[in-house]
Amino acid sequence: MGFLTGKTAIITGGGRSVLSDGRCGSIGYGIATAYAKEGANLVITGRNMKKLEAAKEELERLYQIQVLPVQADVSAGGNNEEAVERVVKEAIQKFGRIDVLINNAQASASGVTLADHTTEQFDLAMYSGLYAVFYYMKACYPYLKETKGSVINFASGAGLFGNYGQSAYAAAKEGIRGLSRVAANEWGPDGINVNIVCPLAWTAQLEKFSSDYPEAFQANVKTPPVGHFGDTEKEIGRVCVQLASPDFKYMSGETITLEGGLGLRP
Repeated sequence: MGFLTGKTAIITGGGRSVLSDGRCGSIGYGIATAYAKEGANLVITGRNMKKLEAAKEELERLYQIQVLPVQADVSAGGNNEEAVERVVKEAIQKFGRIDVLINNAQASASGVTLADHTTEQFDLAMYSGLYAVFYYMKACYPYLKETKGSVINFASGAGLFGNYGQSAYAAAKEGIRGLSRVAANEWGPDGINVNIVCPLAWTAQLEKFSSDYPEAFQANVKTPPVGHFGDTEKEIGRVCVQLASPDFKYMSGETITLEGGLGLRP
């Protein structure tokens, strides 16, 4: 247990997922594991309640913390603001505080070229990504202000580098980066720091992308110079732990690429 003992983190897309070889296949669950090891109580959201319940069972059993799983989905046509406010209300009812908000969830139709993209596919990325971040940040703001908390939003190299076949995904992620930088400016006086992470880890989603869209996968996904894809807990989750620590409160509005040397930029 560490500095997060007794604190509460909301992690979107935190359900348990596994790769074909049995390893953890979800960045959200990797982050949840890293936070649980530091003693944080967790609110995890997602569309699949079975995966959320599996995460709750394992995390509570292994790390003696409390986990609140809440089924939630931000999508076109849904009552999205109300759905997000319900998650936050349940978090406060159970834990009484919110110290960290981690916006990790995202859906998209990766592998579809810009010319072939449909409005429905564009909406999928925008609502599950950009709109979800917007609603969660607004709903959590009063409680983060009370705790002088931290926000960690997930973007992507798809937006930084314009990956082939990822137009809607890239657009949503760059929108998240812009929103995060504004929040860092506006919320800094409240003691809230806001940062962005662009990860590269071998996940169930990336594994599926490699089989469904081999051409786009070959065009976009390269083995990092460090020689391996990131570990969702140790190399992504642990950085997210540090971004919520007192040591990093002075850093805000920054984009951190966790891509093993691939995310080089000026």
